[in-house]
Amino acid sequence: MARVRETNAMISGMKPALQPGVWHFCTCAPDQAVDLVPHALATMHEAEGLSLILPEDQAATAGLISDMAMSMITLQVHSALDGVGLTAAVAQVLTLAGIACNVVAANHHDHVFVPVKDADTAVDVLRALAMRGSA
Repeated sequence: MARVRETNAMISGMKPALQPGVWHFCTCAPDQAVDLVPHALATMHEAEGLSLILPEDQAATAGLISDMAMSMITLQVHSALDGVGLTAAVAQVLTLAGIACNVVAANHHDHVFVPVKDADTAVDVLRALAMRGSA
């Protein structure tokens, strides 16, 4: 699959898909990291500790359940890491819909985390954006 770099092509090709599961953004102490990292969807080293995106059951087991349960929407376009505008367009339409989002970019796709209660609406908003093909 070729990387898509052009802004409108990324937007029109994003095909947002709600993924199963509930996720929590957590921070763990160094002594917890060894047990949690294998379960983490993603990690990021920050000054405050190791941040992890954990499935709800693992976060609960570790006593790290957050007050913000999140759903993950995968943008199924193979967006280029140097592509410009996809994240901004997604954030803009979700902002206009009153939906908080956290975007995590990986090597092949962008993943949008939204509050669980807003997941279905967020998917609808993102699909409408894709149909328009531009912000």
